[in-house]
Amino acid sequence: MRTIEITRPGGPEVLTLAQAPIPEPKANEILIKVAAAGVNRPDILQRQGKYPPPPGSSPLPGLEVAGTVAGIGDAVTHWQPGDTVVALTNGGGYAEFVAVPSGQVLPLPQSCTMIEGAALPETLFTIQQTLIDRAQLESGQNVLIHGGAGGIGGAALQLARLKGALPFATVSTQEKADYATSMGAEAVILYPEQDFVGAIKGLTGGRGADIIVDIVGGDYFERNLSALAPDGTIIQLAVAGGAKAQINLASLLMKRATLFGSTLRSQPDNIKATIARHLHDQVWPAIENGAFTKPRIRTFALEDARKAHAAMEVPRHSGKIVLCL
Repeated sequence: MRTIEITRPGGPEVLTLAQAPIPEPKANEILIKVAAAGVNRPDILQRQGKYPPPPGSSPLPGLEVAGTVAGIGDAVTHWQPGDTVVALTNGGGYAEFVAVPSGQVLPLPQSCTMIEGAALPETLFTIQQTLIDRAQLESGQNVLIHGGAGGIGGAALQLARLKGALPFATVSTQEKADYATSMGAEAVILYPEQDFVGAIKGLTGGRGADIIVDIVGGDYFERNLSALAPDGTIIQLAVAGGAKAQINLASLLMKRATLFGSTLRSQPDNIKATIARHLHDQVWPAIENGAFTKPRIRTFALEDARKAHAAMEVPRHSGKIVLCL
């Protein structure tokens, strides 16, 4: 099968089209013939040598796919060859075939093309587990989402809306602000021009955000704490602005704040299967009935994976990028 390999840590030029054996599904896995594969920030980090795959996972990039079931393991009973599906993979999505634990597979929504379906799993699994399942987002709460025009940001905006919360986004440009608004942002803060701490307090009547979804880290932490409402929660999903931060523990105590972090790929398959069930029950109906706004998608051929990674690293990027096979 054709696949994309990372020949060494580096820039997009280290992605190489190669040949590899078609994987054999284990007892609890299904083999998917890939039609489309999503491109995500963790793929960029893996290419750079900053996010190695967990032991036992495929060394190939690619964490989400859409396609057709091509084979099933001996213990799989609820999928059949020919089923159209989307899946969160443990790696290996940039390929013509990928083997995936059956619990991480969901039906392709009837309202979605393969390309649209491939843009769903990685970000929705992440936000479902953190913002919904762990932070217990409730109707009427205020949510501040940094990077609101990206894949994670768009997913957070949509799931917050489905829960009846009020999502606010920070972005860097007016073009991204327009996109975040189209994805459900109640209001958008242009952080190069506005202090997001003062802005979110002004937008919430002085209360601040009940939950903050952050992908920046670094010096954002103290500012997030200032922007947080009493008894609020900060969810740390990435550290694009730096992994080290100064923490004022007195402020943490006074706010009665909760801080937690999360990465998805290294979590056990049974945890990912639980997230998949929650998505199927809580989010898939909204996708089917049109209550979920699909992200903007830019497509590239598999052999153009280098161009896809370069496009994601351009500051003006928004929405999702998908490789087509």
